Parts: sequence; structure tokens; C-alpha cells
Amino acid sequence: MKFNKTKIPAVIIVEPNCFPDQRGFFMESYKYSEFAASGIPERFVQDNYSRSTKGTLRGMHYQLNPNAQGKLVRVTVGEIFDVGVDLRKGSPTYGKYVAEVLSAENRKMAYIPPGFAHGFYTLSDVAEVEYKCTAEYFKKDERALAWDAPEVGIAWPLKPGEKPILSEKDLKHPSLKNVETNFVYTSPTYS
Repeated sequence: MKFNKTKIPAVIIVEPNCFPDQRGFFMESYKYSEFAASGIPERFVQDNYSRSTKGTLRGMHYQLNPNAQGKLVRVTVGEIFDVGVDLRKGSPTYGKYVAEVLSAENRKMAYIPPGFAHGFYTLSDVAEVEYKCTAEYFKKDERALAWDAPEVGIAWPLKPGEKPILSEKDLKHPSLKNVETNFVYTSPTYS
């Protein structure tokens, strides 16, 4: 596997090795020893799966400590524009984001660590997304950032005048200056 650092080094794009033949292909999507050796030592304890139609935007979600979730996101059907926003107080990249197109075709995965809000926009007619989480879901710790927070300025791939399809809940999240977080930046220990 290739582990590619992004402009925010805590967010890592993973490119698994794929072995195609006349039957299809085989790949390992997760192997603890390789992830740990490449700076992702967390253990995953919950898997989530979603199916979204074109134009759907899910996010920007996170959980507070002590149940903050790191996520390893991959697409099994279709294509998404995947985003992580740094919410760690004191971070030199606080309020900045990383975005990557993930698809069933490119097989890339994004590791979004704890302390980041996460969301995605569906580019294809349908997208099926699987993600592993480093902590279980706890409703009391669930929080979110507005998908269109002006202080962050995410360049969503929307056509002029286009509005994404959002859940009622995702229409009501606060901007960056009003989000509740308890994440604190610590010096990186990445290899």
C-alpha cells in the first residue's frame, strides 16, 4: 500500500495494491501492521456503510472526546468528493480542509483522524461508502460543522446555483466560530 501525506499531514490518502486478472481483482483494504508502520496505529472498532444518490452531501460530522472518531473512508460503488476539516485547537491547520475524490475505480481511501469534521458529496448517480471508525457512535458526543462554513470555504464541486441534497439535521450545523470542540493539537508523531 502507498500512504500519501496531504497538505494536512494527519490526513492520509491510502492507495492499496490491486491485483487484477481475468476473474476481476483482489486487494487488501486494511492491514493493521502496514497502517501502524505508516503512521496510523489506531484500531478500528465500528464499520459504517451508506448509499447516497447524486448531489447528496453528508456532513460535516465528528464526535467529541473521549469518543472522537478517526475514519478510514472508501467507496465501493460510484464516486465522492471527500473532505476532512481540522478542528484541533492550536493546530497550525485549524479550520483548513483536505479534499480528495474517492471512487470505486481509483480505490483510494482517506484516513481522517480524530479531531476532524468529515463529510462527502456524491458525484456519481449512486455512491456506496464504507468507513471504519476508531470509536463507536455515541449520540451524546455527536457534533457537526456547517457544510458551507464561510471561515473554511470548502470548494464543493457544485455547479453555479446548485444546492446539495442535505438531511434536515445537516441544514442546521454551526459555522467554525461556533462549533463545540474539545480537541487539542499535539506535535505530530508521524513517520
